[in-house]
Amino acid sequence: MMLNIKFKHSYLISILTSFVILCYFAYKGMIAYLIHKELYGSGVDVVITLRGIISLIMLFFIGLQIQFLKIKDLKSQKKILTGIFVVWTSIFFSTIIVSREEILFLIITFLTSVLMLLSLFSLRKQIKEERNTLTEKEIYLLQQLAKKK
Repeated sequence: MMLNIKFKHSYLISILTSFVILCYFAYKGMIAYLIHKELYGSGVDVVITLRGIISLIMLFFIGLQIQFLKIKDLKSQKKILTGIFVVWTSIFFSTIIVSREEILFLIITFLTSVLMLLSLFSLRKQIKEERNTLTEKEIYLLQQLAKKK
């Protein structure tokens, strides 16, 4: 029994996960900045910079995924989803290695990876079904060819 998950749904979940991570690191970065400003006056710490960079990367990733939603070709979607699956899986494993105590990130990245994988299986099945059907243009051309003979 295979779940039929549309690729648009997996993009939306991935965007939501990216947004949660963006908000978390932006919040933590702002708090770290305010504390650093109170303690040392001015300047930026490495921790603040890294949290800001992670937030910007997630914002960029969200923008890319919104653009990927506009692509209609299923084979291209399969390649893109494979890449996004690799990204979420690598984030999951790097979170395991770096900080195991971040249970929330482990759960949401694992669930997003699994959803991407299920969406890839559904997309593969959909591509196979699409190969076996004719488009309206192909049907029209075959009808025109049949009329000539």
